[in-house]
Amino acid sequence: MSDEEHHFESKADAGASKTYPQQAGTIRKNGHIVIKNRPCKVVEVSTSKTGKHGHAKCHFVGIDIFTGKKLEDIVPSSHNCDEVPHVNRTDYQLIDISEDGFVSLLTESGSTKDDLKLPTDDALLTQIKDGFGEGKDLIVSVMSAMGEEQICGLKDIGPK
Repeated sequence: MSDEEHHFESKADAGASKTYPQQAGTIRKNGHIVIKNRPCKVVEVSTSKTGKHGHAKCHFVGIDIFTGKKLEDIVPSSHNCDEVPHVNRTDYQLIDISEDGFVSLLTESGSTKDDLKLPTDDALLTQIKDGFGEGKDLIVSVMSAMGEEQICGLKDIGPK
């Protein structure tokens, strides 16, 4: 045995999984699924009949919830889709927009969240900047899945 010290880097979160398994045949339109390692909202599901020796297949068409790209996947309907993402939506009050495109948000506990960039969607970006410039109280909806977060919606709760 050696006298070397062993160092272990801890890169784990609280052990919560970013995805959960679900049988492919039970996933419906407007549900969520992971296609090519991207969390997607299912916009179309079609099921083919079984072949002579095969399984029925589910054909999923999904839209990436962060980039808006269309992705497709085919999975046997009796098999588990190992990856159905945990998708959460949280509302925060907008406090400030920095020069470098990051937003400062107020959480429910009263602390601030400063690690989110402005959205890439031009219409939403314009609404946020204009509303903030006019001094309105804005609530932004933040969607999070698989370790990614992005502003996906906006509510105006009136002038400050």
